[in-house]
Amino acid sequence: MEIIYTSLDSFRKKDMTLMGNTSIWMFPIYGMAFVIGEAYPLMKKIPPLFRGGIYGAGILSFEYVSGSLLKKHKLCPWDYSKAKLNVNGLIRLDYFPLWMGAGLIFERILCHDK
Repeated sequence: MEIIYTSLDSFRKKDMTLMGNTSIWMFPIYGMAFVIGEAYPLMKKIPPLFRGGIYGAGILSFEYVSGSLLKKHKLCPWDYSKAKLNVNGLIRLDYFPLWMGAGLIFERILCHDK
């Protein structure tokens, strides 16, 4: 997902190499999406918009905490400091709707048989 997103940013800059990038630190961070699969049975009766909101808030919270820990050791691979709605350069509040959608997509992938 991140490779596609950063590749599209490359396209926006008219760089047709479409190079995307990520960091090995992102694997355990994105791996935490398994929590959605574990939480779904408890939340499946909640309307999707509210579940998406819970997922979005959870993802932003985890991004903030993990980014804070990485930043403390000068290892954080992202810096949103230049974005308008950033919080300490670690999260972007304008990404909330994207994370809501991502959470609902993860839910479909992780919970197709639950």
